[in-house]
Amino acid sequence: MPDRAPFAAVLVGFARELRTAGLRVGTGDVLTYCSAMTPLDPSDLVDLYWAGRSTLVSRKADIPAYDQAFRRYFLDEGGPAASQLSLPASARAEAEAALAMPGPDPGTTEDEEQPVLGWMASDVDALKHRSFAACTPAELAALRRIMARIQLTPPRRRTRRTRPARSGGTPDMRKTIRDSLRMHGEPAELLFRQRKTRPRPLILILDISGSMADYSRHLLQFAHTAKRAATRVEVFCFGTRLTRITRALEHRQPDAALKQAAQVAVDWDGGTRIGQSLDTFVRRWGRNGLCRGGVVIICSDGLDRGDPELLAAAMERLSRLCYRIVWLNPHKGDNLNFRPSTLGMMVAAPHIDLLLSGHDLASLEELAEMLPALN
Repeated sequence: MPDRAPFAAVLVGFARELRTAGLRVGTGDVLTYCSAMTPLDPSDLVDLYWAGRSTLVSRKADIPAYDQAFRRYFLDEGGPAASQLSLPASARAEAEAALAMPGPDPGTTEDEEQPVLGWMASDVDALKHRSFAACTPAELAALRRIMARIQLTPPRRRTRRTRPARSGGTPDMRKTIRDSLRMHGEPAELLFRQRKTRPRPLILILDISGSMADYSRHLLQFAHTAKRAATRVEVFCFGTRLTRITRALEHRQPDAALKQAAQVAVDWDGGTRIGQSLDTFVRRWGRNGLCRGGVVIICSDGLDRGDPELLAAAMERLSRLCYRIVWLNPHKGDNLNFRPSTLGMMVAAPHIDLLLSGHDLASLEELAEMLPALN
């Protein structure tokens, strides 16, 4: 990690590079940029990019010029910052992948088709459709950056409580009569009420056994994204036993959260007992109302070494307790005609409402898009 004092000169030099590119960057903007980078990691190019874009760019039209200046100053091998910052190649790969994604305010179609820091949109799309098991370490790091931006919205359900509404089929007689009494009994406007909605609970049960080693970390990262996006999210993992890791995933940084989860779960890369784990969930948490009216997402390849009858009984009880059961099986892949071949999947299939793959980032994004419609 670079020292703070010499690093300030790097930031000042970048501001000078932006002025050369035609951007209006004042001294106060540079001081704000330095203050924004104080609590961040100076060796993280993504932090450098977004801190500078938030503090040094005042017009949307200047973003392309800012991107070109950033790439020229920080990413090019012969750039001005190359001699002052010694960054590993993995950091550059992570920055390029993350910065290739569109920002929170997407521009026109023409802007999206232009290369951003050396990556084309087609390259990012190809990376999303590449199986986690076939990715290199640099590509996996890039996928984790992209996965952190997935917007996950749980489905909603109507409650028994009501709230005022502009129109509807349920008149608010109490409020209507009160308004009429204020007018000495004259007819008042007819008011209405409608039922409130609230997010359904979301429960993720992840397989961390040896057969899921190529996918378990990325599914945990997806669970961390879900935990930060919604309030009513519970996360469990299992190999030979079931472990609740909801609190471990509350950490803001994904790597720290996954490290805490690894310390809580002691059966990583071991055997698989799906039936016993689901039975434990039903008896200890499901019957206590944790998944009542909720959506349960089970991520497993179905290679169960336990009793099939126990798995069948647990799945049947779970289907009665929750609202929907979604199963992610990486062996499904992109096969639209996938038929379960393992004994565990064949036993669980009659109780599954939706079967997806979860083997790549595109399938996880598909789940995020379909989740709000599971009402």
